[in-house]
Amino acid sequence: MIPVLLTGRVAPLPGSEILSGIAKAKTDEPLWLGPEGFHGDMQADRRVHGGIEKALHHYPRDHAPAWRDEIGAHPLLDRPGGFGENLSAEGLTEDRVAVGDIFRLGAALLQVSQGRQPCWKLNLRFGLPDMARRVQASGRTGWYYRVLEAGRVAPGDRLSRIDRLAPDWTLHRLWRAMYVDRLDRAELAGIAGLEVLAEGWRRHAQRRLESGRVEDWRPRLEGAR
Repeated sequence: MIPVLLTGRVAPLPGSEILSGIAKAKTDEPLWLGPEGFHGDMQADRRVHGGIEKALHHYPRDHAPAWRDEIGAHPLLDRPGGFGENLSAEGLTEDRVAVGDIFRLGAALLQVSQGRQPCWKLNLRFGLPDMARRVQASGRTGWYYRVLEAGRVAPGDRLSRIDRLAPDWTLHRLWRAMYVDRLDRAELAGIAGLEVLAEGWRRHAQRRLESGRVEDWRPRLEGAR
């Protein structure tokens, strides 16, 4: 498949003074892809966005019809970039992609590192107070890549899967364990020991195993009170 490549700069979110890099636009020029993402792509809050385990965000265009059914017509669903993604393509979804999958894109080599944990800034972007919660509840979250080999990437380059290190651990299974069957100890143990998964997710699973409790996600979904 050939993904659309998208980058964005920091700007205020609609109707606010809150800065974000979530607004991404299609690029028609080659880009350098380094360990922390495309050259020129920006994030406002580096505490929770960007970094080597979130170098690129991939969101499937396959989900647009389901979102139209759920929230109605919306201009952000008419083109790639509505969810803040860097790669937009059809043909790969969370039930067909696993943590640890390795892809070639141009001269770069990518590896799926974790699912996307939606942020409250999606609420402002879409003008819906519960959009982040809807994304989390639906499982239509997209995912992140880490960069195993940096390189030049150009529009028209094919995204090709070349290896699978943990094919049983699809992103759908990971989402279900973390957000639906949240205290399934066997699944949590599997996640905690999944070496190809980003360390933050593994720590969450380990804490649940030790505490027997689920953490409060509301600040991430609704914003600071």
